[in-house]
Order: sequence, then structure tokens, then C-alpha cells
Amino acid sequence: MKYDVFFSISQTPVAGETPSEAEMFRNFFEQVEAADRLGYSTAWIAESHLSSEVQKVHAEPVIPHWEGEVGLNTDILQLATRIFARTDRIEVGSAVLNLLANGGPIAHAERLAAFLALHGLEEGEVRRLRIGFSSGRFEFINRAHGIVPRDELERLAWPALRGCVFAEACEIFLRLIRGEVLSSDETQPTMLSRESFRSEELWARVRDEAAACGALDSSGRVAVPRRWTFDAMKVVPQDFRLELLDLVLGSRDPDLQVAVNQWLPVKVFNLSITPGEVIEATHARMAESFHGDGGTWTRAHMPRTVMVFLNEQADLTVEERRSAAAEEARSALSAYWTALQGTLDPAALEEAAQNAVIGDAAAVAEQVRERYHDEDCLMLWFDFFNHDSARVVQNMRAFMDKVVPLVEGEGSHR
Repeated sequence: MKYDVFFSISQTPVAGETPSEAEMFRNFFEQVEAADRLGYSTAWIAESHLSSEVQKVHAEPVIPHWEGEVGLNTDILQLATRIFARTDRIEVGSAVLNLLANGGPIAHAERLAAFLALHGLEEGEVRRLRIGFSSGRFEFINRAHGIVPRDELERLAWPALRGCVFAEACEIFLRLIRGEVLSSDETQPTMLSRESFRSEELWARVRDEAAACGALDSSGRVAVPRRWTFDAMKVVPQDFRLELLDLVLGSRDPDLQVAVNQWLPVKVFNLSITPGEVIEATHARMAESFHGDGGTWTRAHMPRTVMVFLNEQADLTVEERRSAAAEEARSALSAYWTALQGTLDPAALEEAAQNAVIGDAAAVAEQVRERYHDEDCLMLWFDFFNHDSARVVQNMRAFMDKVVPLVEGEGSHR
């Protein structure tokens, strides 16, 4: 089993206290340096954009009950540069970079090429930048960057078209990163059909609008103009070490998981809340479709997010540690779900608790063995609604020193 660590850098109130931005970043660097010393493989950092506090004044706010800022990392490349300078072994990952924001796929490809060219100047450098990328979590961020319907046809088709926009961005990004000279005319056109929509009613409305504006082709499909149009181009710098880049797709769309692997090896993210049958189906699909340059697909290619509520405080008994960990989990998860939904849903709280590992080292090790395959990669989340940096570091150390030996000593149950 492999062990990574996830950092949210989420500036939210905990027990009535909200750290300053400077405190948040100082805590983060203290924790990532500890993760490096402790032997975690990759530090995955959440990405967010634009103030989640300010979006609460929008006509249709997406998280109206959230207090503080969802995340403070807006630029993984700047952050990675500092992390690599302050650590010795750990790799850096984005979880996840919004491919549609901040200039879109062309801008992201060129900035990434520049980073890799600089990062790879030292011949002995082997640590990778692991770019998880997605279409972003919140629509208000993409709207601010111009990712909106351009006409009535796109407005009607938007529920299906959003995924197509991301697929278009993925193709541009990946083909530029692998060094192609590319024009938009050489990318796949967007064509919508009945299969693109969840209901016959919506498809009929889209088809009628397409017919009215001349966008319906002879086979009955709807042709949508490309989002990005450009003449032949190639990103610079061109001489960078592609082996220092690891790509991970943040999408559960099985067709897209396969499609992106026609250009480069692209792994897949899945959350701890993803149903087991979906996890196994994804592994089976990727074993068949993973790009040959990436070698053989392994379970570790799909990191699994795991919230960790661990208590190994020496002055407590076993029962007191387990009770304290359970209370820490209940408090953090309650605050999270209340912030997202406005009210606490007991069912959501129970489901979230079932997808976390909670207790002392022995209890957490047992839960890990029961739930995960011994070839999985766990993306462990210690700072979930927890601003006590010393305690976060303590838990990270206890996991490596006490949980991991118990897990690896007895092996996985699956």
C-alpha cells in the first residue's frame, strides 16, 4: 500500500476561531515538511478560486452557508516551487487544477511547460509534479472565466455541453503538453445526440432549437462550434522533461477516462465515497485503456481519498482515545455538512463517518485493512476542519509510526 497526504488549506472557522491567511500558509508548510520527513509519497493540495464568502451574495450562491474560504491555493505551480525547495523527497500534486479557469487549456499547457523546464534543470531531479485536473467544482468560478452558454442552443444543451467543453479542453491541453503543433481544426468537434441527454424532453427542445438555427446535421446530431479556436501553435519552452509530469484525471466519466489516454498516460482520481463497484469497474476499464507509455495499470494509479481522525495521545486510555477520535470526527463532519447544506443531515453525517477512518492506531489500522486493497494508494486527509497544526503533525506521525506497521504487518483483508 502507498501513502500520500492531502492538504485542503481551507480557511474556515473551527471552534469559533479562523486563522489568518498567513497562519494558514505557515501551518501548511510546517505540515508538508513533516510529511516529507515522515515518508509520505505525495503531498496533494486542493485548489480553489475566487472568494467563497463573496459568492454568497450572488443571485444563486452555490454554498450560501459556508463560512470562510474553501481554499487558499490558487496556483499549484507557485506552491510546488516552494515545496520542492523546502523538502527532500516528497512529490507534489494538484487535487485538482481547474483546466477551464485562469486562461483555459492553452495557458495551462504553456505554464506547465515552463515549470517543467525549470524544475528539470538539475540532472538529478526525479521528483514529479502530479497534475490532477478537472472542470472545477463550482460553476461560479467557471462563469467568471467565460465558460458560459454563448447562445440559446447552448443554454438549452448546457447540462450535457459542460462535459463536452471539458473534453475539448482536455484534448487541447494534453496534445500541447506532449509537444504537438496543433490548430483547433485538428481537434475533435462537439456533436450532441439523444445519448447526450438524460431526458427525451430536453433532447427534443435542443434538437428543435438546433434545427431552427441550422446546427442539425443530416444524421440528426447537433453540431456545436468549438469553444477554443486557434491557428497552428506549439507551446514554449519546448525542451522539458515530460517524465517529471504525472497526469491524473478528476472525472468519473468512463468515456473521457478512455479518451484522454489516446494522447498520454492519464490516471484517475476517485473519492472514498465512490461505490466499490465503480472503483472496480474503473480499474478494469483502465487496465485495458491506460496509455502504453505509462506501463501496466496498477491500483495505486487511482488515489483514494481517506479522512483520518486518529487519536494516539499518550495520556489517554484506549477507550478514551477511541471516544475522543469519534467526537473529533462527529464535530468536524457535522460542521462540514452544515456548511455545505445549511442544515445537518444525519444520514449524510453517518455516510461520511463510514467513509472515514476513526479511532486509535489499532482501530484505524483495522478499518484500513478491511476497506482497502493492499495495492491501493491512500490520499490521507488529516487537516479536515482542524487548524491545530501541531496536532495534525502528531496524527501524521502516529499514522506512519503506529498504523502503517499494523496494516503492513498483517496485510489487507481484500
